[in-house]
Amino acid sequence: MPTRDQVRALLDQGCDYPDAARRLGISPGLAYLIATGLPADAGDVPSPEERRQRPGLRSASQDLANPGYENPTARERVRRWTAERVRADEQMRQAGKS
Repeated sequence: MPTRDQVRALLDQGCDYPDAARRLGISPGLAYLIATGLPADAGDVPSPEERRQRPGLRSASQDLANPGYENPTARERVRRWTAERVRADEQMRQAGKS
């Protein structure tokens, strides 16, 4: 698990949360939580004083909590793997004929 110092160091180098998260192998929302101590889903709204005391806070962070997704079944590599699994399994082949 990355530390607060690691996340903040990347932010200080000019990375945004998604880029820092990618480099650390974690989600952007988790990078935000580690850096700020607050969830990215805006479930906890900091006071003006807390905002001054917590570096790295964004005015809006919801996009970090629910990043876009990719449907892996749309990849040709996944389709080929699935087809091979079906070919290797008699029960699956029979089910596919139905």
